[in-house]
Amino acid sequence: MYCRCLEGMDMNFRQFAYRNVIRKKRTYAAHFLSSAFSVMAFFIYAVLLYHPDLQGQLKSSSQTASYLAKMGLTVSQYFIFIFSFLFLLYSTGAFLKSRKKEFGILLVLGMTERQRMKLTFAENMLIGVASIGCGIGVGLLFTKLMLLVSARLLMLEEGLRFYLPLQAVWMTAGAFALLFLVVSILTIRVGRQTSVLELIKGDEKPKPEPKASVWLSLLAVVLIAAGYGMVFFFVNYSAFFLWLLGLAVGCVVLGTYFLFTQLNVYVLRTLKRRKSLLFRGINLMSFTDMAYRVKDNAVMFFMVATVMAAAFSGIGACLSVGDPGRTERNYPYAFTYWYASEHGERADAAITRIDESLRGKGYSFGKSKLDLIYAGNSKYNLVSLTQFNELAAIRGLGPRELASDEILIASGVVSRNSSKHNDEAVMQAAAEALKVHGQGELRLKERVSDAVIAQTDDVVVLPDEKLELLRQEGAAAASAMYYAVPEWQETLELARELQAGLSADFAEVGQFSALAIEHYEERQLNGILLIISVLVGAVFFTFAASFIYFRLYADVERDEKQLGMTSKLGLSPKELARLVTRQLTVMFFLPFLLGMAHSAVAFINMANLTNTSMLNNGLIIYGAFFGIQLLYFLLIRWRYLSRMRRKLA
Repeated sequence: MYCRCLEGMDMNFRQFAYRNVIRKKRTYAAHFLSSAFSVMAFFIYAVLLYHPDLQGQLKSSSQTASYLAKMGLTVSQYFIFIFSFLFLLYSTGAFLKSRKKEFGILLVLGMTERQRMKLTFAENMLIGVASIGCGIGVGLLFTKLMLLVSARLLMLEEGLRFYLPLQAVWMTAGAFALLFLVVSILTIRVGRQTSVLELIKGDEKPKPEPKASVWLSLLAVVLIAAGYGMVFFFVNYSAFFLWLLGLAVGCVVLGTYFLFTQLNVYVLRTLKRRKSLLFRGINLMSFTDMAYRVKDNAVMFFMVATVMAAAFSGIGACLSVGDPGRTERNYPYAFTYWYASEHGERADAAITRIDESLRGKGYSFGKSKLDLIYAGNSKYNLVSLTQFNELAAIRGLGPRELASDEILIASGVVSRNSSKHNDEAVMQAAAEALKVHGQGELRLKERVSDAVIAQTDDVVVLPDEKLELLRQEGAAAASAMYYAVPEWQETLELARELQAGLSADFAEVGQFSALAIEHYEERQLNGILLIISVLVGAVFFTFAASFIYFRLYADVERDEKQLGMTSKLGLSPKELARLVTRQLTVMFFLPFLLGMAHSAVAFINMANLTNTSMLNNGLIIYGAFFGIQLLYFLLIRWRYLSRMRRKLA
């Protein structure tokens, strides 16, 4: 037979494998493109990891940023590699199972089992080599663009020159060559123990009706609800235990699995029992086919929903951290200079230098001094109402008034971002400091969150006369000068000059901090996270789209037969389009919607935790990914309908 003639003729056999791949190029397309995209992402990470300018500039500005960049890029490479392995193993194995009929015919024609395994190995390696070459090639084309984007996100003043480390090329090629080799070896045994008759029949034997357990369906709802509840408890009750967060994520993931494998099937079976709904229009065909399709693709739906939820949440978190408005809301003062009261004269010289530097650069600014008193064992600083009002005035806030037995609590950054406040503890500390037990109780007038003074704990605001009593008793004090600069984001260069000069000339006097420097460091850390999360998210989204594409074209011949039989019963072209649209809508948007739901819960809790709005970032992310998903859906629907109509014509 002709297959036996291929023995000893490696070139002809390779040509046969090549033509097999070309003949099924539509089915292999998503597999190839996803593999190439993952290779490209891995290669870009490798270029950034080995780029000398990136590591050098990050290290000069922040050791933390340099360490996070190196670790983050390395972990992302491992993450992409492992997920690529799982994706290729799943998709290749499932694709080979869909070709059982083809393998059966080849075996009948004389191909040996050894040759069949050699053929599948050659096909997989051919796609692998092409993916590696294409991925690295496209990565080279986009390297300069990626370096420009990375330099902007990381706020690198010197930029990133074009640089091609050969180590990145060899590392990428070697890693994915090994990956494709292992996947090819593991998948060539698909169908080996199956008889030729079973291979030829393929998927023609009828499938049993999908079944679902009502208890597992309820368990899916309970697990997801419990996971959501634990996340809300973690954030809103400040129960910051990693095991609790891990348990919440585990419950949601397991609940998602049971939702797709059990609950969806159970819901469809329940709907089928409603005769008035079942026999309306094409609902009978829709519900029946959808039950099989949901059951067959449950694992794929589960993976896609989980991956999308992780991608949405990661990108949303990074966008939120990089918001300059969030930095200013946390601590609104452009410059702050703290010093102990005994260094007052030398501190005045340092403050004069800050004033002159701001005027020299042409910045308008407001400043206010605050004397922070701490008495006894209290960990909360105490300040006078007059100085508190002066500080509020430089930010355009109105004054407060206090009776002789009233106090204010100015929230620190930590307590303001938390939903729980221990006002009783603050009141008790203030009372002990003033030693007013038996002389009347202090009353809390209000907690102020818009006039932050300290970056950590709360600050107690007292009437002037009560604070003066503490001064007379010799309570320890420190002072701070606060500066409000409207254009604080533009003061980075000046802030660095002041930080270096004050550290050199007034090292033992006080401590200088600048909002622009803190925001710059946050932006660098956030830029690293954003680069990592967006690329990994894009890889995941591509894999998710490839899963859907692959499943559609793996089942296309079965769908053609089913629709061919139903068309003989009078299915019109319009009804065909409606039927296909329903099927594709479920496959494309059911996992997407669940991924949105999971990430929406994450966004709500991020907003509560950081005291910032995630609405705009969430809408941007959902809108962008939904737009891509919708375009992909319309393209696949058009091609799928075109093929069905040609077959049924």
